[in-house]
Amino acid sequence: MITTDILIIGAGPCGLFTVFEAGLLKLRCHLVDALPIPGGQCSEIYPKKPIYDIPGCPAILAGELIDNLMKQIEPFKAGFTLGERAEKIERQADHSFILTTNKGTKIQAPVVTIAGGLGSFEPRKPPIENLAIFEEKGVDYIIKDPEKFRGKSLVIAGGGDSALDWTILLADVASEVSLVHRRSSFRGALDSVEKVIKLAEEGKINLYTEAQVKELIGKESLNQVVIHQKDKEPMQIATDYFIPLFGLSPKLGPIAAWGLELERSSIVVNPFDYSTNVEGIYAIGDINTYPGKLKLILCGFHEGTIAMQSAFKYIYPDQRLSFKYTTVAGVKGFE
Repeated sequence: MITTDILIIGAGPCGLFTVFEAGLLKLRCHLVDALPIPGGQCSEIYPKKPIYDIPGCPAILAGELIDNLMKQIEPFKAGFTLGERAEKIERQADHSFILTTNKGTKIQAPVVTIAGGLGSFEPRKPPIENLAIFEEKGVDYIIKDPEKFRGKSLVIAGGGDSALDWTILLADVASEVSLVHRRSSFRGALDSVEKVIKLAEEGKINLYTEAQVKELIGKESLNQVVIHQKDKEPMQIATDYFIPLFGLSPKLGPIAAWGLELERSSIVVNPFDYSTNVEGIYAIGDINTYPGKLKLILCGFHEGTIAMQSAFKYIYPDQRLSFKYTTVAGVKGFE
């Protein structure tokens, strides 16, 4: 039996930063993640994707962010159970929790913090009849390494941040990039939208709005897509890759059976301290929901910080919380 102060389910960026904030309060952490390595989506899906909204970093690769977070939490010696899924949670007579993984590992803690991102997930796929035929033969749903596309022609579909960000980055990598979006307006950050429009005006990318990819053409691998655009005849475009970036379809998995209040596929929390309806369980990052929720990594960092302040008071109700600024004491002063 592993024992700890804070059991964190999910070793993505928010879960990792929570280790740091808990460590400042001298709370020990143990993390559980179904993936074999720390970092969540940042490590598994887009380690080479640049992130622009981390304070103090004009741009940082997702994988590099995880490396930095791992260095940041080294002094606090967190435990990790990786490659195992959080399966069952049971409350004990002393009000602590025992979590059992799908491989039988048991971890006991007075506080559980769920930082599971989107939970288990799969890419949302467009309704194209022969899409599955070209998977791994020209159709990619995830971009792990942009170098794979150097000198290639690409058609990207989507209108959110992921589609915009990759279009901007791959414009300097691929031989040709076409962005196809079914609407005339985009859902992503305004700065990214402006950059994409500028790239199109400069002739560095092809931009098709109010349009959709409807057909894929090829023999052994993809070589053309057919785009249907409003008020225009369908057009065939030669391409090496079709990359639909419509986000991920979240699935909570076993967490959905833990008695937590849910709204769709998210855990409802109190924005005062990100506690759930089950006393002693918190939820932070993309997996939670509350009025005004923004699914940003930096917001998850904030949520983890506040949750740990609340967790300390929950574990030690009779102790006075004396929080020191790291600029005054330094991290070593908390060891």
